[in-house]
Amino acid sequence: MKSHVWRPAFVVLALIVLILIVRAFYVSKDFGIWERGYMYGFHRKSNEDEWKAFTVKYKSAEYCKDCHSDKYSSIMQTPHAVIQCENCHGPALDHPSDPPKLTVDKRRELCLRCHYPLPYPTSGRANIRGIDPEKHNPGIECVMCHNPHKPSLEGMK
Repeated sequence: MKSHVWRPAFVVLALIVLILIVRAFYVSKDFGIWERGYMYGFHRKSNEDEWKAFTVKYKSAEYCKDCHSDKYSSIMQTPHAVIQCENCHGPALDHPSDPPKLTVDKRRELCLRCHYPLPYPTSGRANIRGIDPEKHNPGIECVMCHNPHKPSLEGMK
């Protein structure tokens, strides 16, 4: 074969060798190793204790339902039941001690993440009632008129 075939082949081979050498220095020896052998995924056996000590910021709606049962039961009967409380109220990391009351994100953009009209019938978003933010009460927060814990026409304030 002519050299125009071998030269690129040597370059590709050299790059592969270089990547394998760099990988040997930068990737931990126990990356992807479990008791059963090599597993695909981002897992290092040596840092399991680090993750066990990691403080979880988000607690889920189950954490909120004991103290806020009225809000929990009302929202569980609505389409917003699939949304975690902390999506609007922020992480409950140190709640109820610090802060005693979680801040509520009342920005219009928060509601528009789901309620902006999308013309894609194959996505599940097409089934969510959308609004035109330019025409529907521009400049005010959605919670001024709508109660997110009762997100229907009856739930308007």
